[in-house]
Amino acid sequence: MKLILLSGGSGKRLWPLSNDTRSKQFLKVLDSKEDEKLSMVQRVWGQLESVGLEKDSAIATSKLQREMIHSQLGLDVPIVTEPERRDTFPAIALAASYLHSVELMPENEVVVVLPVDPYVEDEFFERVKDLEEVIEDTNADLALIGVKPTYPSSKYGYIVPSNHNGNHVEVSHFTEKPTEENAKSLIKENALWNCGVFAFKLGYLLDLLREKKLPLNYEELNSHYSELPKISFDYEVVEKAQSIVALPYDGYWKDLGTWNTLTEEMATTQVGKGVISDDSTNTHLINELDIPVTVLGVKDVVVAASPDGILVSDKASSPRIKELIKDFDQPPMYEERIWGWSRTLDYSKYDNGEEMVTKRICIQEGKNSTYHYHNLRDEVWTIVKGEGELVLDDSIRRVKAGDVVHLPAGKKHGVRAISDLEFIEVQTGSGISRDDIHRLAYDWDEVISLFHKSKSTVIL
Repeated sequence: MKLILLSGGSGKRLWPLSNDTRSKQFLKVLDSKEDEKLSMVQRVWGQLESVGLEKDSAIATSKLQREMIHSQLGLDVPIVTEPERRDTFPAIALAASYLHSVELMPENEVVVVLPVDPYVEDEFFERVKDLEEVIEDTNADLALIGVKPTYPSSKYGYIVPSNHNGNHVEVSHFTEKPTEENAKSLIKENALWNCGVFAFKLGYLLDLLREKKLPLNYEELNSHYSELPKISFDYEVVEKAQSIVALPYDGYWKDLGTWNTLTEEMATTQVGKGVISDDSTNTHLINELDIPVTVLGVKDVVVAASPDGILVSDKASSPRIKELIKDFDQPPMYEERIWGWSRTLDYSKYDNGEEMVTKRICIQEGKNSTYHYHNLRDEVWTIVKGEGELVLDDSIRRVKAGDVVHLPAGKKHGVRAISDLEFIEVQTGSGISRDDIHRLAYDWDEVISLFHKSKSTVIL
C-alpha cells in the first residue's frame, strides 16, 4: 500500500497568514507535545511516523509549495511535483504515473489518497491501513473513509450508505454541503462525513488514463500536463465509479480550514506581539508583524496580521474571507524557503515601466541559496547581520554585516551562511518576476565545483 498526500490550496481561507506559497497546512500555530509550534503538515507527518506509514508515503504538490515542504519536513520526503495547478484529478493521475513508471509499483497494489492536513488522532491512520484489506475483500472500484457525524453540519459533504456489510458500508450516493435540516435527515440514514480519503488499486486509475489515451509514463505525462482536464477527482472519478464502499470512523476528525475551526484547536489565544484585554472573550490574536496589536473589549473575534495584510473578523463570519479577497492579486509578501525566509518590504512601479522591489532575506546558518543569475533585474544587497561565503562569477569572498554587494543582470551568484545571514535586497528592472531566475546549481559543494570548473576552463 502506498499513501499519496495532497498538498494544495491557494491560501485564501486563512488569509492573511496563508498565501499561494504558504497555504493553511504550513502555518505554525498548533502546539506539539514538546510545547513547540508546528504546522498541520508537520503534525500529520509525525503521526504517519508514529504508525509506521511514512516510508510508504509521498506528497503531491505544486512547484510553489515544494520548498515549503522540504523546509518543514526535510529533504528526504518524497515529492511528486505538478508543473502547474490543475485540480485534484490531474494531480492524482500524475502521482499514479510516478508510482507506476518510476517506483515500478504493481498494478494490483492499493493506493490511498488523503489530504495532507486532517486534524485527527493517531487512530485515524490505523483505520487508513484497513483500506487495503477492504479493497481486496470487496473488489470495489473505490474505498473511502467516512467519519460518523457528531452534529448536523452544513460545511461537509456526506456519504450516504445503501447497505451495511460487516465492517464497511456500500455507498449509495453523495450529498454535498446540505442545509442543517437536511443534514439531520442524512444522519438518521447513517450518513457519514466525507473526509476526502479514498483508496483504489493502481491499475484502476491507470485504466482510466488508458481510456483517455493519456500517457502512463511519468515524464511523458508531466510534459503534457497542461493538456489534462482541469477537474476534481470527485467529479472525474468518484461520481463515475460503479462500486464504492466506505469504512466508518468513529473518532475525532476536524477540517481546520477556516479561522473559526483553527482557533478552536489552538492552545493559546495569542501568537506574536500585542495584548488582548481581559474583557475580550473567545478572541484570538495571531500577529506576524514586528509591531504590537492591541485587541480591546471584543467577543468571538479573530485578529490576524502578516506582511500580506490584516484581518479583523467575527469568527462565525470568517469562512466568507475567501469570497471577499478573490480579486486580490498581489504576490506573496512572506515566504518560507528551504534556506530560510524572505519578506517583501516595498514594491513600486514607475511611469517608465521600471520596477523596484525591496526584500529582507534571511539565510539560516549552514544553508545556501542556489547558484543562479537574472536577466531582467539588477540587485544590491546590504548585509545587516551575520557572515557568509559569496560566489560571484569568478570570485569567492567573505561577506559580513556592513558589506554592500552589487549584482548586475546576468551576473552569476550564490551565498552560503556561515552564521545566520540577513540582508536587504533591492531589485530594479522591468518585468521583475519569479520566472526570471536561472539556476545553475543547488547543493553548495556543487556550486563550488562548478565555480572551480569555470576557473580552470581555458579558452584557446
